[in-house]
Amino acid sequence: MIVDFHTHTFPERIAVAALGKLQQASHSMAFSDGTMGGLSASMGRAGIDWSVVLPVATNPLKVRSMNDLSLQLTGKDGLIYFGCVHPDMEGAEQELERIAALGLKGVKLHPVYQGVDIDDARFVRILAKAGELGLTVVMHAGDDIGFPGVVRCSPEMTREALRQSGPVKLICAHMGGWRNWERVADCLVDTTAMMDTAFSLGKITPLEKDYYAPEQLNMLDGEAFCRLVRAFGSRRVVFGTDSPWADQMSSLRQIQALALTEAEKENILGGNARLLLGV
Repeated sequence: MIVDFHTHTFPERIAVAALGKLQQASHSMAFSDGTMGGLSASMGRAGIDWSVVLPVATNPLKVRSMNDLSLQLTGKDGLIYFGCVHPDMEGAEQELERIAALGLKGVKLHPVYQGVDIDDARFVRILAKAGELGLTVVMHAGDDIGFPGVVRCSPEMTREALRQSGPVKLICAHMGGWRNWERVADCLVDTTAMMDTAFSLGKITPLEKDYYAPEQLNMLDGEAFCRLVRAFGSRRVVFGTDSPWADQMSSLRQIQALALTEAEKENILGGNARLLLGV
């Protein structure tokens, strides 16, 4: 079984506009149309059994309705929808209780999009409550391609948030911290944090030919990626693509081609996710 633990979809009525806006902000290319149907078709081509869809709440007033929609959509066409919560909403901890009661498996946090540092008390309370409820938290970690220079979730900040929050099943996206990779192992190996592989291996696919200098397109090469996996252990890494911002088939083939053992690949590509999701 292969599980993509990091994907996104948009309602059909806004998908074109949302993708266009995000492509312009990041100057990087989308690889599907951003809809449920587009993701399901991509999964079929790649041979992916399940995808976890991660909604990001940028408006505190829309959190409850977004979670209601996740409940309606989860389980359809191999898609497992997580819930969301916003650090500035009233009753964030109560909404986490509702998410757990609804049967959703976890929540997505995005400190950059949500405008709050991950080690801020508002997020620490959310992490602590999620840990108490047994919810899995997927958190954007490191820099964000669409917000250069904005630091909200560095490895150091993540370490401090975990120190304050106590035990929680936290997956730090983008191999622990996008383009903070040289500091990830030192800061997080001795914590309980896991990582996903989304949008971290190989090169960025630019939207415009000359916007990025060639060296700016580089992410982790295979050797550096494997070193980070081995530092954490393959039991603490889950496969993710960030679809539609990466092609699922290409991302899967990249992992399969790495100089990792078959057991390590099995853990990353589905074994760890099955334990977290109960699928």
